[in-house]
Amino acid sequence: MPLRIAPERIYFLRFILEGYDGLAILSTLDQHAGVVEIRFPESASQVLFGLLEDIAPTLFNQSRNPNL
Repeated sequence: MPLRIAPERIYFLRFILEGYDGLAILSTLDQHAGVVEIRFPESASQVLFGLLEDIAPTLFNQSRNPNL
């Protein structure tokens, strides 16, 4: 699943996904544009989509807290 996020948030998403052992694999397609690809088993889709929804403000720089 390709996804475009804030380029400076790629590392954040990578570390979050690594914390969920076996949930998904993140590959960076274009670091400067923030384009990544997330690969995941179908059985993990509900958990992954819930997680992405929860952290979306941080991934897209929509957080009110500039330190996130």
